[in-house]
Amino acid sequence: MINPFKNKKGLGRGLSSLIGDGGIKTSNDKISISSIVPNKNQPRKFFEKEAIEELKNSIKERGIIQPLIVRKSDDQDNKYELIAGERRWQAAQLAGLHEVPVIVIDADNLKSFELAIIENVQRKDLNPIEEAESYKKLIEKFGYDQEKVSQFIGKSRSHISNCLRLLSLPEKLIDMIRFGKISQGHAKILIGLENAMLIGEKIIKKKLSVRQTENLVRLLKNGSKMLQKKKDSNVISTEEDLSSRIGMRVFLNNKKNNSGTLTFEYKGFDQLDRLISVIKKNY
Repeated sequence: MINPFKNKKGLGRGLSSLIGDGGIKTSNDKISISSIVPNKNQPRKFFEKEAIEELKNSIKERGIIQPLIVRKSDDQDNKYELIAGERRWQAAQLAGLHEVPVIVIDADNLKSFELAIIENVQRKDLNPIEEAESYKKLIEKFGYDQEKVSQFIGKSRSHISNCLRLLSLPEKLIDMIRFGKISQGHAKILIGLENAMLIGEKIIKKKLSVRQTENLVRLLKNGSKMLQKKKDSNVISTEEDLSSRIGMRVFLNNKKNNSGTLTFEYKGFDQLDRLISVIKKNY
């Protein structure tokens, strides 16, 4: 069978090789737009309305130039699940099309998800969080490791690792990145910072550039070191000892009248439960 993807402009090498060189059966056709259902594993969750509207106008004038990629639905009779081309599908519906050109392929769930990721990553359609969540799904659901994801996507392992680290940020910060309120460049600076949420809000409020954010973080870190230097060495030693024993950060603040505060920083209910259990057991 002739490979319909070979030498097609606009398709990256990864998508072409997955379909053309991977032994996947394909066929060209035109099908009813109502027989297509969205991909339940679609990596892309956010679609800009303005971009869809522009594409609708283009489709009205020129039609759909590049076919959608679909497979037969495994849980709905006489339906086709969309693999690649959801923006075109949405815009075609708005344009009032009844039929759309498609390439029907024979693909299982893994291959379908791989193709969807490849198309979106190569077109740079995914926001940084969608990209990270896609890599995480390949690892957790389909048994990939970071090296295999790197080879499959065609990006460095450090890029994959940095993307995945974004998911360690607080949920509110993740949403800020998802909706473009702060950039991936900003987000990389915030990873691992205790006050990441506070700095993220300042980035938006003050419209800080990546360079300005780096300078702010540097100032805050230097200020923290200055405060640390003012602490008594015995206090610092006690903090470090307690931190290593219970597996969470401890802050000891002595006052002049020999009173003070002892603060435990926990990063989840598991740590909190363990701390409460230790206190109850010993007191």
